Amino acid sequence: MRLTKKIVSLLTTAALVASLTACGGASNTSSDASKSGSDSGSKKYRIGICQLVEHEALDAATKGFKEAVTKELGADNVEFDEQNAQGESTNCSTICNGFVTDNVDLIMANATGALQAAVSSTSDIPIVGTSVTDYGTALNMKDWTGKTGTNVTGTSDLAPIDQQEKMILEVLPNVKTVGIAYCSSEPNSSYQADKMKEALDKDGVKYKEYTAADSNEIQSVITTACNECDALYIPTDNTMASGVETIKNIVTQAGVPLFAGEEGICAAGVATLSISYYDLGYSTGEMACDILKNGKKPGDMEIQYASKTTKEYNKEICEMLNITAPDGYTELKSDK
Repeated sequence: MRLTKKIVSLLTTAALVASLTACGGASNTSSDASKSGSDSGSKKYRIGICQLVEHEALDAATKGFKEAVTKELGADNVEFDEQNAQGESTNCSTICNGFVTDNVDLIMANATGALQAAVSSTSDIPIVGTSVTDYGTALNMKDWTGKTGTNVTGTSDLAPIDQQEKMILEVLPNVKTVGIAYCSSEPNSSYQADKMKEALDKDGVKYKEYTAADSNEIQSVITTACNECDALYIPTDNTMASGVETIKNIVTQAGVPLFAGEEGICAAGVATLSISYYDLGYSTGEMACDILKNGKKPGDMEIQYASKTTKEYNKEICEMLNITAPDGYTELKSDK
């Protein structure tokens, strides 16, 4: 009898242990399944954004980029580290080196200086540029084919310079001398200036070139240009764009019409043949998603250009200078 009770007791204990073991196993399995489900979800991408300077055009490009990426990847699946270099190339280098140290999945470089810094910082992490006029010039590639063959791709903000020159002649058919003003440290601006000179040469229009080394020289350079020319042209130049209010005060007081390479600078000008920087940034974001999600290689992707341009006039400045915009020009909106 005692033996039977002992056997029953042992069997009961064994059953209890087995039950506890089974429960513990079920708990661990559930935890592992939960963890596995979390890991199998969408990857969270980390994107570093280096913007050369804060002004209207570059701000719009960054906004378009972020909205395209967020739409494609989902707001919960992307983390942006957005930094502004305040117009200093050394800051661009510091920012991009930080992105490399943090091992971001992709770098977006907004403007030529930012692109050059990003390229110097890494040859492995994918880089997409935007608001870059000419990639061959920016990357010092002599035999430019439209693809970099490296870890770089992106979009160009180059508007047709020959059409911008025709715009000047449409608005001022009797123009005698055009002053071309830009920052000498921006290779993208030098490239556009050369293209404008070629176009003016073809039409027999005289020009003079004026360069500022940095924002501190804008006032003196623009003042001199206004004293020597009857019209000015400023390309898509980041330094000049950051000093647009200073430029506006000088040209309006001098009564000299300014023609701009983009909408932001046209706040001081009479007209522009411009692209949408928001759309440009959005296209850049789509390219970034192709790289991150679909495994596209940046070096195999063609540099993209704006699909359309718009002739715009600044009503305020035109009225101040008694200029009538030709047919086919859209009024520049003050909230742009």
